[in-house]
Amino acid sequence: MKAVLDACVLYPTVLREILIGAAEAGLFTPVWSPRILAEWQHAAARLGPDQAAVAGAEIALLQLAHPQAGAADEGTAAAGYDWPDPADRHVAEAALAAGAGLIVTANLRDFPRAVLASLGLASIHPDEFLLDLYRRAPDAVGASVTAAHRKAERLGGAMPLQNLLARARLPRLSKALRRS
Repeated sequence: MKAVLDACVLYPTVLREILIGAAEAGLFTPVWSPRILAEWQHAAARLGPDQAAVAGAEIALLQLAHPQAGAADEGTAAAGYDWPDPADRHVAEAALAAGAGLIVTANLRDFPRAVLASLGLASIHPDEFLLDLYRRAPDAVGASVTAAHRKAERLGGAMPLQNLLARARLPRLSKALRRS
């Protein structure tokens, strides 16, 4: 299954690390476009020029690791629809160009179900997406979460996993992991 990762799930880092770990475990094929990556870098730049540089390096590494993930975002297949934020149409264009039926985004309101359905697409919140992957492959998603947690602790100090997942806006996944 191919899924477009919107900029809002590529940045923040922990969420991206968990999603990419799940992709590297073979649970889905990630898709992004140059504009999605530019939005990620722009969001990081708000925290300062060093963060823009860090994001640029992370983007380059991600592109090297997943060269098949790039998709064009300049089509017209999604033009003429009523988008709450017309600037987000490019995400749907990337999905259509890549043959991805799913958009993983925390901004569900920007991707109306009826519009997406008419294009053969759907959107899903990253918490729901990862929970679904966890139900199908608990060991792989658990390993991805553990790796992201370890990396976050190496870089920023000790933090309980539950707090890390709460900051990443993954409460349902956190609850499922606690139960197992």
